[in-house]
Amino acid sequence: MLRILVVEDDSQLAETLKYLVEDNPRYRVVAIADDAEGALAAVDEHDPDLVLLDLHLAHGTTGFSVAARLNDFRVPCLIVSGKAPSFPMPDLALGCLLKPFTAEDVHRSLAMAEDMLRGRETLRPKLPDNLTLYEAADARDSSPVPEASFIPSRRSLRTRLEHWISGQHH
Repeated sequence: MLRILVVEDDSQLAETLKYLVEDNPRYRVVAIADDAEGALAAVDEHDPDLVLLDLHLAHGTTGFSVAARLNDFRVPCLIVSGKAPSFPMPDLALGCLLKPFTAEDVHRSLAMAEDMLRGRETLRPKLPDNLTLYEAADARDSSPVPEASFIPSRRSLRTRLEHWISGQHH
């Protein structure tokens, strides 16, 4: 059974996600949180296998800071947001499911996330159009990188995220 934490500040949407997730008996929502502090406390208490994470949370907190902490705890997340990040974040999330979504979108996204977490190489007939999967760094083209290229480190990515979060991007 895949244990899932829902982090969403809209309580009605959070309950809807819980209902859609638990429509499949292989998945169970272990907790719902509406802000960064609640999300991290729920991770500590419930040890989820996956977090469905909104980017704009209650009390002025963001999902980016939660994703960075989840990465430290090695807890994968799938971003669920009305606006996708402008750059892929494979070291912080499996991907991004855009709102609004249908029940079918949620079901297919969870199945794909489960396959990724379990290391299964499946070819799903059709991913939701509003789901973007982030390619893991080790799954990218392994051809040599020219010396002039710049590949940001995790610290660099975190710095960019912190800069973005501290800006006027609400």
